[in-house]
Amino acid sequence: MEDGSGLVVVDKPAGLTSHDVVARLRRILRTRKVGHAGTLDPMATGVLVCGVGRGTKLLGHLALDSAPDSKAYTATIRLGAATTTDDAEGEIVTTADPSAVTDEAIAAGIAALTGPILQVPSSVSAIKIDGKRAYARVRAGEQVDLPPRPVTVSAFTLLDRRGPDLDVVVECSSGTYVRALARDLGAGLAVGGHLTALRRTRVGPFHLEHARTLPDLEESPELSLPLADAVAVAFARRDVDADAATDVSHGRPLPGAGLPGTYGVFAPDGRVLALVAERDGAARPVVVLAPASG
Repeated sequence: MEDGSGLVVVDKPAGLTSHDVVARLRRILRTRKVGHAGTLDPMATGVLVCGVGRGTKLLGHLALDSAPDSKAYTATIRLGAATTTDDAEGEIVTTADPSAVTDEAIAAGIAALTGPILQVPSSVSAIKIDGKRAYARVRAGEQVDLPPRPVTVSAFTLLDRRGPDLDVVVECSSGTYVRALARDLGAGLAVGGHLTALRRTRVGPFHLEHARTLPDLEESPELSLPLADAVAVAFARRDVDADAATDVSHGRPLPGAGLPGTYGVFAPDGRVLALVAERDGAARPVVVLAPASG
């Protein structure tokens, strides 16, 4: 199992923070070296990718951020009320009767929020302002105004309309806030809106069917993917000979192979040695994951 290093894909339950899940995993797996990639709000459920041991080195480099459809969600948006947090955990600040909103208006509102857009993140997001999380500033009574950021919503699909509630599927780039989509859809329809349910079904190549619940992990504590398998799933692969393996494991660059982006370098025995990225004709280590033997 490569000394217990790798990834665990958790199906996060509602009511726990991402940090709570990490704390549970540390106890279940009996190691302090656990981290997570891509925070989920406490009310949200679904895919949370966690690194264990040397797998924590992958978390900042997982090739999940640039793709316009790197994350996928199912969600429920309630029209007719705006809240302080853009979701059901906040206080209602405005209300309106959404019954006169037509299906055509909803479709037009969703279309306007699909594709490359500028999105103002929720004021209670985890974005840092001068070193302090936005949500912490809001809780301290500060007024927080975050600048809009470019994001891509590659799919925003209405599955069902049940009175004021809209069941939707969203595929988007990392950094997109689904509750901000709910807020902006409601604002565009002039009735307000907020998120009442959110389930993340995919992060990059890691799907809900790969995820395990915390009770499952309690009963059978094991990795979802050992380190080499995790890199092979999330990155392009390059196999090298023993001499090149020694070089890259010591942080030395390799001749370029013409591969785009960040990719994994594997030793002849199948161990993953490093993540590298090519620049000026050379493949330079982004992070060294394992020393070469001998």
